[in-house]
Amino acid sequence: MESPVHCDLFCNVIDNFGDIGVAWRLARQLDQEKGWRMRLWVDDLKSFARIQPGIDANAARQTIGRVEVVHWVPGVAAPDAIADVVIEAFGCALPHNYQQAMAERQVAPVWINLEYLSAESWVEGCHALPSPHPRLPLTKHFFFPGFGEKTGGVICEEGLTRQRERWQADTASQAAWWQARGINPRQDAERWVSLFCYENAAVTPWLQHLAESDTRWRVLVPASRVLADVARALGQEKLAAGDSVNLGNLQVDVLPFTDQAGFDRLLWSCDVNIVRGEDSFMRAQWAARPFLWHIYPQDEDAHMVKLDAFLARFTATLDGATRDALVAAQHAFNRHHGLAEHWDAFIARTPALARHGWQWADQQLVGGDLATRLVHFCENRLQ
Repeated sequence: MESPVHCDLFCNVIDNFGDIGVAWRLARQLDQEKGWRMRLWVDDLKSFARIQPGIDANAARQTIGRVEVVHWVPGVAAPDAIADVVIEAFGCALPHNYQQAMAERQVAPVWINLEYLSAESWVEGCHALPSPHPRLPLTKHFFFPGFGEKTGGVICEEGLTRQRERWQADTASQAAWWQARGINPRQDAERWVSLFCYENAAVTPWLQHLAESDTRWRVLVPASRVLADVARALGQEKLAAGDSVNLGNLQVDVLPFTDQAGFDRLLWSCDVNIVRGEDSFMRAQWAARPFLWHIYPQDEDAHMVKLDAFLARFTATLDGATRDALVAAQHAFNRHHGLAEHWDAFIARTPALARHGWQWADQQLVGGDLATRLVHFCENRLQ
């Protein structure tokens, strides 16, 4: 197309940082790499400001880079100019007046429902299916991110792998970056773990297990919901950003909440990463380091089905001992009991998991990343 594609991306923040994290990455990538003109509608600018410097949580409209950011009150959206492509992230409902304006547009926009990432097999059969509006002359298409060529793919910015490789090879820059944030350089034979998860009863005994280990452990914890469990393990009433506490062979450093680039550097710096939700889950995979995923808990153990679907894909080419150690640790952590008992077996398999992580990351880009597949799908319908 001769003129840039104009895209409205709506995001209703539910999980504090995961929803807006994915939406913001996608908006920037569509702007910077694909040349689309992006307008991001967000209902929770305070959460957004935690991961993106420069966001004014009180502004009705603002521009970050070239992306226009609009404070959105769900149910209301002034349709001053309906975009060529309209994306509702994670099933957030578009305002009725906006839908009406879409229908009145001379050429109806491409309407996308961007779903949550899933490794479940049914995703391939549902990806890109149309859903006609019950009243208006509009059709919405369901776009499912996933781990196969018949899905919408996963978010990965151009050049991310090269950035990671440069960072992991430059220990001097790593040490300087961490020292500027008040974190002492890595000691000989010390192993680093990042911990960014939801509340989890398995954390306290696990940290106590690390303290009693023969290995020297450093656990880096961004200030988040898990801090109460961490404080309990260390015998502290509470913890806050900037705190550093030693217990036996364990040192815990509490980090200020960081922007997305800083979070990537945290994951790239650690030997093992413990992450949560969707956005940090994918960033852990791009870090190509062994990781545990604290999936968002759901009723009737629905989250365990999703976890096992991912593990089935991720471990398909692993040897039996490595697969069993990883699955046992993942299950223990997500059932909030027993991680300490399975930790040593998991750690013993981390050399194999690290090698596998590099191969897995490369495999996920076969067929294109999410932004590339989304652009191809939409622009074919705009011609």
